[in-house]
Amino acid sequence: QVQLVESGGGLVQAGGSLRLSCAASIRAFSTYAMGWFRQAPGKEREFVSSISLRGGNTNYADSVKGRFTISRDNAKNTMYLQMNSLKPEDTAVYYCAARRLTTSLAPDAYEYWGQGTQVTVSS
Repeated sequence: QVQLVESGGGLVQAGGSLRLSCAASIRAFSTYAMGWFRQAPGKEREFVSSISLRGGNTNYADSVKGRFTISRDNAKNTMYLQMNSLKPEDTAVYYCAARRLTTSLAPDAYEYWGQGTQVTVSS
């Protein structure tokens, strides 16, 4: 049974930083591409970032490029999202997701999802 558990969300002032973690109980974690998505109230779920099997290939939404950094530790079955220079528009529930082999920007392409962690950025 696959389980993804996000942590690290919270309330932060604009300009601050947070580090999200996604702990995965997946057999052969290194065979899964991983992604971060977010959903703000009244909006659709949107792509934030993705990372390939060994972390050599990463993608970012334009809105977070240069501020967020995705990484993974396959030995710990964990993925991270370092978020710096946070803005109020980054406020959302952040989800981690997993799919076999290749990354994707499309939420529907991912097989497994976590329950989400709330990030709130105050102005």
